[in-house]
Formats: sequence, structure tokens, C-alpha cells
Amino acid sequence: MDFLTILPLAFVMIAGPQIISAFFFATSDSWGRSSAAYVLGAILSITLVTGAAYLLGVGATGEGDTSEGTHISTIDAIILLLLLFAMFKQFQNRNQTEPPKWMGKLESATPKFAFTLGFLLLGVFPSDLVTSISIGGHTADRGDSYLTVLPFIGLTALLLATPALLVLLLGSRAKALLPKIRDWMDSNSWIISEVVLVFFIVIILSGG
Repeated sequence: MDFLTILPLAFVMIAGPQIISAFFFATSDSWGRSSAAYVLGAILSITLVTGAAYLLGVGATGEGDTSEGTHISTIDAIILLLLLFAMFKQFQNRNQTEPPKWMGKLESATPKFAFTLGFLLLGVFPSDLVTSISIGGHTADRGDSYLTVLPFIGLTALLLATPALLVLLLGSRAKALLPKIRDWMDSNSWIISEVVLVFFIVIILSGG
């Protein structure tokens, strides 16, 4: 799985309440600890889900080898159905213009809460769960090592950490910039996610 595949899929993982929460944590009083805890919880969650999907995929395909040509394996067929479901959910939530009320409490949240939220949002949220399962299963179906999933996890974590990194680099100027970026991403993330999911479906269908 090359970088051009990993980058858009990592964006799917953080699009929506995931990145919005990261922006809220980055503007909190304890932004450093809360942001770090949030990213750590996300890393743990994604690693567990992709790892479980990878192990199940290897078990389902024996050695994890796929047939030559454009034949779609059972694993990839399941993945395609999951991706279509994720696209449906993204489209269904396209008109949600305001973040959930609980997000307003994130600026005063503790690092423990941030860790829990990162673990749940990146592991249980439907689009993220589907994406992680798809990547883990597809990697196993291709016969690749699980290590090839690690760049995806790392890039997703880096994107989640971006708001905190901006505060670190820009200081007080980030306080005015971050809300504008947060609002733009919240308004447009569903469109980008739909395009990316279609991109991944094309990769699977082409045997990539």
C-alpha cells in the first residue's frame, strides 16, 4: 500500500468529529496533555482494529495470498460492502452542520477523557471502523506484512496531532486560525471522504 493510497485513507479516518475534537483539545488550557492523550488513544484503537482484521484475514485466506488477475476474493468482497456502507453513512450525515453538543465540553476535558474519546472515536465510529477493518483485511488478503499498515496508523496520528502542532508552532496566532480551519473541515469533510472511499474501491477492484 503506497503513500498515495495511505494519505487519502488517513484523511477519511480523521474527517468529521475526530479532527474537530482534536481542534477543541488544541485550544484547551491543557492542550498539550489532552492532545497527546487523544492521539495515543487513537493509535491504540486503530492498531487493535487493523490488527484484528489482519489476523482474521490471514486466517480466512490461509497464507494471505490472492488469486492473480482481477478476481475479487471473499475478503475483498466483504470489504467492498463495508466501504459502500461507509459511503452511505457519510452521505447520510452530510447535512449535519453543527458538531454534537458534547464537543463544547472538550476544551475543559481531562487527559483521561481525551484518551478515552480518541480510543472510541477512531475505533468505534462507523466510517473509521470500516476503514480500519478494510485496510487490515485488504493487507492480509494481498499477503503483505502487517508492518505495511504502520505508515497508515502513523499518518493518521500525525493528522490528528496537527492542531496541537500548529499551536506549538504559531502560539497565540493559532487561537484565531484553528476555529476557521475547524469550521471549513467540518463543512467539507464528507465530500472528500466520499471521493476517497470511491478511490479505495477502485484500488480493490483493480486488484491493487
